[in-house]
Amino acid sequence: MSFHDVRFPTAISRNAQGGPERRTDVVVLGSGYEERNSRWADSRRSYNAGYGVKSLDDLHQIIAFFEECRGRLHAFRWRDPMDWKSCAPNASVSPLDQVLGSGDGAKTAFQLRKTYGGAFAPWARDIKKPVANKVRIAVAGIERASGTEYAVNLATGVVTFLAGHIPSAGQSVTAGFEFDVPVRFDSDKLEINLSGFTSGAIPNIPIVEVRL
Repeated sequence: MSFHDVRFPTAISRNAQGGPERRTDVVVLGSGYEERNSRWADSRRSYNAGYGVKSLDDLHQIIAFFEECRGRLHAFRWRDPMDWKSCAPNASVSPLDQVLGSGDGAKTAFQLRKTYGGAFAPWARDIKKPVANKVRIAVAGIERASGTEYAVNLATGVVTFLAGHIPSAGQSVTAGFEFDVPVRFDSDKLEINLSGFTSGAIPNIPIVEVRL
């Protein structure tokens, strides 16, 4: 799929509405009991960027971005205002925020992940679009140096340790980071009514996460 490595205007996405969605089939039996089946292993996020449009200049930005992406054709980066870093919203990113795995003395590549929930049924989300210069990595609790000890692929979220710095067997690899969500427009048409906008109407600008 075609991906434009640019971010949707953050000032507009900051006021967007949306969040994660899951797909669950629920069958109610004659006895009143239920059978439930999850069709998706991972959640998928969707948003309405229209809630962030506060001025005609904002609308102009949206139109330009929509045309550059050719509607639904090209995906792009999106800053989720509710969930954009490895820690709580009001906390500071630490290289100890998320566990990526353990070393075995040979493994060099680790996927950035964010875990949601506790010990009962946690869900690990692969982070594919980290933000440049916002990834911190530690091995056995000691922060490593980016560029000399490891490299981060900003297109995939894979951390690769360089020769001479591969984690030893049993050493925990942890990370802290900021990240974007890969998304696209969920419509090939923008319906904007200026008279409605001036009277307080919010344009519908659907955005949906894409799987990479």
